Amino acid sequence: ISAGEIMLSFLKPAMAKNKVAPGKVPATYKRYRVQALLSVFLGYLAYYIVRNNFTLSTPYLKENLDLTTTQIGMLTSCMLITYGISKGIMSSLADKASPKAFMAFGLILCAVVNLGMGFSGAFWLFVGFVALNGLFQGMGVGPSFITIAKWFPRRERGRIGAFWNISHNVGGGIVAPVVGAAFAVLGTEHWQAASYAVPAVIAVVFAVIVLLLGKGSPEQEGLPALAEMMPEEKVVLSDAQKEQSPENMSAFQIFCTYVLKNKNAWYVSFVDVFVYMVRFGIISWLPIYLLTEKNFSKDQMSVAFLFFEWAAIPSTLLAGWLTDKLFKGRRMPLAIVCMTLIFFCLIGYWQSQSLAVVTFFAAVVGCLIYVPQFLASVQTMEIVPSFAVGSAVGLRGFMSYILGATLGTTLFGFIVDRMGWHGGFYLLLGGIVCCIIFCILSHFGALELERNRQQALSEEKETKIKLEPASAN
Repeated sequence: ISAGEIMLSFLKPAMAKNKVAPGKVPATYKRYRVQALLSVFLGYLAYYIVRNNFTLSTPYLKENLDLTTTQIGMLTSCMLITYGISKGIMSSLADKASPKAFMAFGLILCAVVNLGMGFSGAFWLFVGFVALNGLFQGMGVGPSFITIAKWFPRRERGRIGAFWNISHNVGGGIVAPVVGAAFAVLGTEHWQAASYAVPAVIAVVFAVIVLLLGKGSPEQEGLPALAEMMPEEKVVLSDAQKEQSPENMSAFQIFCTYVLKNKNAWYVSFVDVFVYMVRFGIISWLPIYLLTEKNFSKDQMSVAFLFFEWAAIPSTLLAGWLTDKLFKGRRMPLAIVCMTLIFFCLIGYWQSQSLAVVTFFAAVVGCLIYVPQFLASVQTMEIVPSFAVGSAVGLRGFMSYILGATLGTTLFGFIVDRMGWHGGFYLLLGGIVCCIIFCILSHFGALELERNRQQALSEEKETKIKLEPASAN
């Protein structure tokens, strides 16, 4: 972390020299928060352009660099593992940095690494670059959640988080057209430039946009803090937490004080672990399962795969709106409903032999599985103070990738080899039950925080009422 702190010295946030005039605060706040949201949406979208381009390049790597399927698998694993670790460390460091500078710097580093991949001919050199790409990819998530937490109140975070969440799908969706257009212009003989150099240039352009459009916290932009403008956003700290000012704490101290000792941060992290286990357990094995066990053709399997991924967009947007409006900012009840429905849909997907029915259940599971994952990310912003959001996101990201994805890929594969596909599905059903348990614990934890917040606000009002007559006299 100390090396990270040194690295952060030129990424530290700068405070505005002049305060925004009181009369201009509402209009400025509205404009700045739209710019802040757009910057993290476009920035995170760009991270996907310099991540998923690697997957599209694997056939060319295999053919031109004579790599085996095992080596391609190793490269993919390297990126996933370093990305999981980086999500933990980088998101924590982002708490002490300027979100726009941190995000843009990460994008530029990913672009540089992609250029390196474009000029690499040796396998082990490629391993190094892929691992570095995974490391720098972790610099995109923390600033996104920190920005949302500092500019948007709880009552809006479901819809705002849902909008930001679509950047995954948009970014992942435009990689193929971008690389395809590069191939059309440059030709297949320049596959490395088309696969890596063009996405790298686009990432640098987006990094500049993030720097121009992005914002620090409201205070850093000369505005009052969110809690001043909206009293319901008041953060309630324990007596132990009040003793030390977060401004004087390192990223590691913030992580230890506000996240490591916070039961709610662990509950929501385990929600995500089991969601990732189920998601990776289905999506990683869906092609093999449908081709070998259900006797689908490759075209039929591709259609089912497409439905699984794209069904997530409308469901995520709807979930964000529902939790803000219908559930009054409480995220976990809808996550519990979704996981319960997934339990029964997974049984249908597993037991049915009909092409239409299996595709339908795959689409419904795809539609629902991203909802608790998204709601867990929104819940993460609401269980810690805004200055510790990056650290909480880091813990959840690390746990979900390192533990959750491993359970859904390695453990699932091991059980299928030993006990057959039935054993694998029993594992996933058990994961769903565990996820629901942690959703319930997380929900009660959030209710407790809500009660504490309301109590602190009412005490503050009572104190003001008592002081007013005294000051009048």
